[in-house]
Amino acid sequence: MSDEILSFEEAMEKYDPVLGFEVHVELNTKTKMFDAAPNEFGDTPNTNITPVSLGLPGVLPVVNGKAVESAIKLGLALGCEIAPISHFARKNYFYPDTPKNFQTSQYDEPIAANGSLDVELEDGTVFTIDIERAHMEEDAGKLTHKGGTAGRIQGADFSLVDYNRAGVPLIEIVTRPIVGAGDKAPELARAYVAAIREIVKNLGISDARMERGNVRCDANVSLMPKGSTEFGTRSETKNVNSLRSVERAVRYEIQRHAAVLEAGEKVVQETRHWHEDTRETTSGRPKSDADDYRYFPEPDLVPVVTDEEWIERLRAELPEPPAERRRRLKADWGFSDEEFRDVVNAGAMDAIEETVAAGAPASVARKWWMGEIARIAKEREVELTETGATAATIVELNQLIEGKKINDKIARQVLGFVIEGEGSPAEIVEKRGLAVVSDDSALTAAIDEALAAMPDVADKIRAGKVQAAGAVVGQVMKATRGQADAGRVRELILEKLGVEG
Repeated sequence: MSDEILSFEEAMEKYDPVLGFEVHVELNTKTKMFDAAPNEFGDTPNTNITPVSLGLPGVLPVVNGKAVESAIKLGLALGCEIAPISHFARKNYFYPDTPKNFQTSQYDEPIAANGSLDVELEDGTVFTIDIERAHMEEDAGKLTHKGGTAGRIQGADFSLVDYNRAGVPLIEIVTRPIVGAGDKAPELARAYVAAIREIVKNLGISDARMERGNVRCDANVSLMPKGSTEFGTRSETKNVNSLRSVERAVRYEIQRHAAVLEAGEKVVQETRHWHEDTRETTSGRPKSDADDYRYFPEPDLVPVVTDEEWIERLRAELPEPPAERRRRLKADWGFSDEEFRDVVNAGAMDAIEETVAAGAPASVARKWWMGEIARIAKEREVELTETGATAATIVELNQLIEGKKINDKIARQVLGFVIEGEGSPAEIVEKRGLAVVSDDSALTAAIDEALAAMPDVADKIRAGKVQAAGAVVGQVMKATRGQADAGRVRELILEKLGVEG
């Protein structure tokens, strides 16, 4: 049964939202966090496991050094302080996808703490999000529920567990409470997770594919009555794995909390599950506090000890920060704020940068990636980079256009054939005979035929109405299947009729 919700507008009139995010980032190390089992996505269930992965008696874990370096790099990228000594702890709870009955994590001594991240919204508003901590831990296995609705545990006949993911390295990034977002709270939630995803992908420490669970967000929401400074009771929507869903889940929880409070009831502190199909959350379990997990130091792992030399070496390896890169590219390309924002929102920035590096002007790269390629991607419901178009494709198409071998209309056709796998643009133009008709004799014959069919238009052109030549050009283009050089056709029409253009 669905919960009652208040309209978002009414909720915003009466309450101020308080947000908090816990973003889990799966690292792309070759092996797991504490053992040598492969860290690979999509393999046959329960094949990437070892006795350590399964928590069998007598096993001893060993910390993955590459994962520690990834955690330090992420901490530095978030402006955090890197701890000289950090410890692992056991977080005790039972769930079928946690074979040890505890999760090896970090509690009171994380690897990184006290950072911040500036997050920019579409209208240019910038929020500074305070990062409380970024700590290392291991992922759980994966449960697949059978017999229920839409893969949910509710109503399922049974569940299957795959321990391939158990022990995969994770970094959990925890924010401090975020206040002051107002009606921008859902958008801020989406923008924050997008910024984290962009950073970890830029660092090369995660594949950052949310549909695979590489980046997942636990979104905390509470409400304060207008004018109050006391935080309300929070709910935590667990494991939201798309940007759109993060935004929708936060909006829904704001509306649900508001309806509960308006009814004079109390919000329950609990975990919630987001359902994209119904666009609502459902109750999970009462939210546990730290004491409930009975944290204690992991006796089988030594502390992680860092030093300035190691930290500075890793700092020197950091790539250009995403925000700085965006500012540089916008200036280099000469795009307006709106143009560049559209490029970023469409996920076309990397493709355009690669295309410019391959030799195409920025304006040309933008035209193709944001135009025809974006149309094809939307039609096929895939990402821009999954259409089959490449930077080399765009560069070659542009060279053919500039060399007057094809025009824009033909180029769009050629792009379609490239995507269908017929070859390179030049090969397709040659094989399909798509080159622009530039032979004046062939064009003149087509012009004569068009003028004969529309003598009234010819009279208008002779009378000085040169814009009427467009109708003749259109007929010639139709006769040549769009392969004529429209500019040259116009010149020949005016020459033939003795009119200066």
